[in-house]
Amino acid sequence: MSGTTPRRRWLLWAPVGVLAAGGAGFYAMLRGMTDGTYQPRGVPSVLVGQRPQDFSLPPLVDGQPDLTQADLRDLPRPVLVNFWASWCVPCIIEHPQLMRLARDGVPIFGVNYKDRVPAARAFLAERGDPFVKLGRDEPGRLAIDWGVYGVPETYLIDRGGIVRWRFPGAVTPEVLRDDIQPLLRRYA
Repeated sequence: MSGTTPRRRWLLWAPVGVLAAGGAGFYAMLRGMTDGTYQPRGVPSVLVGQRPQDFSLPPLVDGQPDLTQADLRDLPRPVLVNFWASWCVPCIIEHPQLMRLARDGVPIFGVNYKDRVPAARAFLAERGDPFVKLGRDEPGRLAIDWGVYGVPETYLIDRGGIVRWRFPGAVTPEVLRDDIQPLLRRYA
């Protein structure tokens, strides 16, 4: 009987240990929020710091060339790759920012994700087309390879073809001002 008493004591301390670990994690999150290092949307991407794998997507517009990994190599300036869909409400919200970037001369490559071609074409006809090249990822294979977990999602690729930044969610005016524009200047 005396052999089971120490085990029971350890079992009583286990919840305290779990609570202490949770508290330490919460404290680290609060500390990161105060110094700006905590990013609640910051799901890491294995693609950041890497070149995208070879891919080839059929074009959204007939007669255009395929969108391929070769389009993202040896670039004259940094570019954005934007995964989007006509059925995506946040894509509607971000679209004016993409149009603004396109007007400012920033090349944006579009990946239309799991969409119907007529709906995607109608979306662009109604709102404008900010993309220099546009591919269709109907089965979602490229999105899986890139680690996309929802649309919209935007990547910045430097002149050497390396992914330098990823943003899940709609590009808002604040994201454009605080993140994208400084990165475009940095990697120019």
